[in-house]
Amino acid sequence: MAAMRLSRLLFVTLREDPADAEVRSHALMARAGFLQKLAAGIYVYGPMMWRVLRRIEHIVRDEHDKAGCLEMLMPALQPRELWDTSGRWDRYVNDGILFHFKDRRGSEVCLGPTHEEVMTTYVQRQVQSYKQLPVILYQIQTKFRDEIRPRFGLMRGREFIMKDAYSFDTSAEAMVESYQRMREVYRSIFSRCGLRFTPVQADSGAIGGSGSEEFMVDADTGEDAIAVCRATSYAANLEKAVSRIPAPAQPAEELPMHKEPTPHARSCEDLLALFPELPITRMLKTVLYAVVYADGSEGVVAVMCRGDREINEVKLSNHLQALQLELASEEQVKAATGAEVGFAGPIGLASHVRLLADQSVEGVKGFLCGGNETGTHYLDVYFGRDLEQPETVDFGTVQAGDQVMDGEGEIEITRGIEVGHIFQLGTKYSEAMDATFSDENQKTKPIWMGCYGIGVSRVAASAIEQNHDEHGMIWPLPIAPFAVHLVQMKAGNAEQDALSLEIHDKLEAAGVDVLWDDRKKVSPGAKFKDADLVGIPLRIVVGRDAASRGVEWSLRAQAGEKEAISADEAMQRAIQMAQEAGR
Repeated sequence: MAAMRLSRLLFVTLREDPADAEVRSHALMARAGFLQKLAAGIYVYGPMMWRVLRRIEHIVRDEHDKAGCLEMLMPALQPRELWDTSGRWDRYVNDGILFHFKDRRGSEVCLGPTHEEVMTTYVQRQVQSYKQLPVILYQIQTKFRDEIRPRFGLMRGREFIMKDAYSFDTSAEAMVESYQRMREVYRSIFSRCGLRFTPVQADSGAIGGSGSEEFMVDADTGEDAIAVCRATSYAANLEKAVSRIPAPAQPAEELPMHKEPTPHARSCEDLLALFPELPITRMLKTVLYAVVYADGSEGVVAVMCRGDREINEVKLSNHLQALQLELASEEQVKAATGAEVGFAGPIGLASHVRLLADQSVEGVKGFLCGGNETGTHYLDVYFGRDLEQPETVDFGTVQAGDQVMDGEGEIEITRGIEVGHIFQLGTKYSEAMDATFSDENQKTKPIWMGCYGIGVSRVAASAIEQNHDEHGMIWPLPIAPFAVHLVQMKAGNAEQDALSLEIHDKLEAAGVDVLWDDRKKVSPGAKFKDADLVGIPLRIVVGRDAASRGVEWSLRAQAGEKEAISADEAMQRAIQMAQEAGR
């Protein structure tokens, strides 16, 4: 990439953070002119931001191409028929994230949030024999999702740049081999981008499949919670994580079940005030949900959970194979329990309510639960004596301090930003869309698939979330818009002009891209503030020592550490560091 004079660049910075900026990456990129909001979740990428995105795309392409993947491009506009064939149209419409409309012929189409259907159709029409497999195809393209609440700048937008790849194999074993190969490709990509990241077990969501992993950039500001165990290297998204929880407290003696008046006690906190000697682990809450099932039918589900635990709605939705899951309305709760909200329990529910329980209720004896009567709870309730234990599944959300399932180790909760997600799809799409091949014995079999996504624009934002200070961005060198920020203190000074031009030309000839701040009517202090905000990793300052070929050298990541060296040494350092970073 060619060097650029700042005086010739449309470069405007803002003094204050945008009012709607909730995270530092959004605020800093907006202030530096890297992006400009056009509407909620829709952004214009400025020239410097586009350079960053091209850097990331180059690394993504290079690693995919080295792994034998083939790049292509699919249309953003997709016909509904493909999505009906795969069975995903209704789910995406119910989730409210699909941009869909009718064309002038009255046919329904959507703007692609993902491309499993299109890619499967393409391969279905191309592949006949096992001899054509395996193959991995990928593209880098804009995706569209009608987020209910676009937020966090590029973290959750309605339009974003994504790389999606798809593997096609002849067997489950071969699919796993492709999956593992792509897992290593992802590790190489994020390492080359200069990011600290953690692969975690994840829920497959609407994409589906038997197994998946997310690649999380470690960041305190991340929107995703991660359960990790340092002792065992276990890591999982909170939606997927499992654990062994502390055993519940046991009653001193077995007493008969009886009703207790609990006026106005609608929560565990209220009940603890009424029963201070009763541990919260012996309080079982019952939460009601309204469910829309995959076949379009509707129902109400009640889920029991220990008072000190929380229900994981993703696990519950997956178990129910629900198209839609939400807390039951006040009217639905009254119809199911005969009581006001806050007094639901497992005994005496209406016949149309399906009762389930989280694993946390196992082993709880003599518990307190809602009485399905306003102002009333049951106390000293036992499974097997007072009611049968309902269908019990892991619906729980892992908490800090839980033990890992297979080994000695304690879980802690950290935060991260999802930048990549890989899936073992199996034959979900190939069977639905008749993507088959003939094996060695001329038998027709479904193709085994995997899919692999990277949020290219998310990578850029997450890099800033992970690398910034109070002054501005600190870009990792491999993906920075420029490698070197050449700051000339006094543009128009003959000696500084000559030395700056020499540094500029020699670095450019060596393949090192330079942003040259040659502005004449900007003070040195303002130039340094802009340099800190923009965050280019290597900085060379040409000032009063220009006559003796002296410059100031510093790294953006080491604010305040400056070194006076010769221009020749500065250029040598910049070239070496840029080469080591793969620029």
